[in-house]
Amino acid sequence: MTMVFLGVGSNTDREHFLGRGLDALEQLLGPLNVSPVFESDAVGVLGRRFLNMIVGAETHLPLSDLTSGLKAIEAACGRRDSPSPGRITLDIDVLTYGNLAGEHQGLTLPRPEVRRNAFVLWPLALLAPHAILPGSGHTHAELWADWQGNQALWPVAFEWRGRALTPVELIQAHALRSTLGR
Repeated sequence: MTMVFLGVGSNTDREHFLGRGLDALEQLLGPLNVSPVFESDAVGVLGRRFLNMIVGAETHLPLSDLTSGLKAIEAACGRRDSPSPGRITLDIDVLTYGNLAGEHQGLTLPRPEVRRNAFVLWPLALLAPHAILPGSGHTHAELWADWQGNQALWPVAFEWRGRALTPVELIQAHALRSTLGR
């Protein structure tokens, strides 16, 4: 079995498509570990704000089959190769696949967004703080603690199958820091 971390996001009918995506990922991979859900401004596309999260799972699927399965889930949720500008129903990216580092089957692993985007690194650090990002020698928590970007994002309430994915305490703590200007 190989441990994978996936970035999952949507900016169109966001709650619906994240829920659908999680259902489909569970069918494809089995039990899922999920991060809190965060809202952020769009990065890389002009459009509405995104909801983003990280999903961790163990899989027996080879990387090529996993990638094909993720593309099929995106397509089933209305994602096309040339989506309407700025409207993303569901985006699922392989962030890491086991300990692979470098170019593998057309993918750069770990995906460069892990270190660059707060909406990837913060939830990844919360989900798997002690896991080492392949090729870096650093844990997700260490990378998040050293992150120097300026992207705004905030935890938001989100339920999947009646389970709150974002702890109320995280939302309250973030709101308090924002109010205090920290």
